[in-house]
Amino acid sequence: MSLYPSLEDMKVDKFIQSQNTPTASPSKALPLPEPSRTQNELSITCYDESKTEEMGTSGRLYPELNEFMGLNLSADALHSLSSSVLDQTSGALSVRTSGTSWAAAPLTGSDMGVKRAEIQHGVREVVLCKDMDGKIGLRLKAIDNGVFVQLVQSNTAAALGGLRFGDQILQINGESCAGWSSETAHKVLKNANPERITLVVRDRPMERTVTLHKDMNGQLGFLFKKGKITAIVKDSSAARNGLLTDHQICEINGQNIIGLKDPQITDILNSSGSVVTVTVMPVVIFEHMMKRMSTSIVKSLMDHSIPEV
Repeated sequence: MSLYPSLEDMKVDKFIQSQNTPTASPSKALPLPEPSRTQNELSITCYDESKTEEMGTSGRLYPELNEFMGLNLSADALHSLSSSVLDQTSGALSVRTSGTSWAAAPLTGSDMGVKRAEIQHGVREVVLCKDMDGKIGLRLKAIDNGVFVQLVQSNTAAALGGLRFGDQILQINGESCAGWSSETAHKVLKNANPERITLVVRDRPMERTVTLHKDMNGQLGFLFKKGKITAIVKDSSAARNGLLTDHQICEINGQNIIGLKDPQITDILNSSGSVVTVTVMPVVIFEHMMKRMSTSIVKSLMDHSIPEV
């Protein structure tokens, strides 16, 4: 996972790095916590320039960061580590001072939703077999001379194999799919050996993920209708991290939400933690992929389970 899954992560990480840089200007560096304070006493609050005078020097840790970018950072952002190193497994940054180590992990840290939503840049091989009815639970769609996953049915070989809406199928049983029509792709699957179907897959090349952080009111900063993002709130996490309108929400924390009604999507967003990773696709591509598929079919057949990591 990238060290900076979101703009908020980058800002916090750069702030901590500035505390550990010997050449940093004293006027810009804020004091690190006193070694005598316990971890439970530590907190990073959020920064709001309009409230700087009101806050004054209240004795809180980093009072200048009160309401930082609309976020309320908990004590979990600070951990005691043994040396000033970057932990490659968690992305945490440890800072040593006065014989004591303090660490501030990126806000996103090792959030499970980020891991579930991750889009790999490489290709992978998936081996499937048909069920008793000769099905693997997959519908394909040809777009721009490529073949893409249009529908994955729940509790099928395709779902168990980790295939998702928007995945590109590069090969089926060693044959390149470039230039195939949807009908050709389905015919090849229909005639394939039921005991072994080998697919070469590229993860969702037309989709991208945006990691957002809820503000102190639990808001991410975007509006949507029928799963399509219609508006971005100024100065919100959605605005800061580059979420765009006219994009369709495909996943929330890696969970497919295509075919769900807006109240259901809202419930998933509200029940998510403070970090939410949204996977989106341009509406023009999404509508092309979903063309001639009824809402009832998508809602009843689409795999909406939470993927395992």
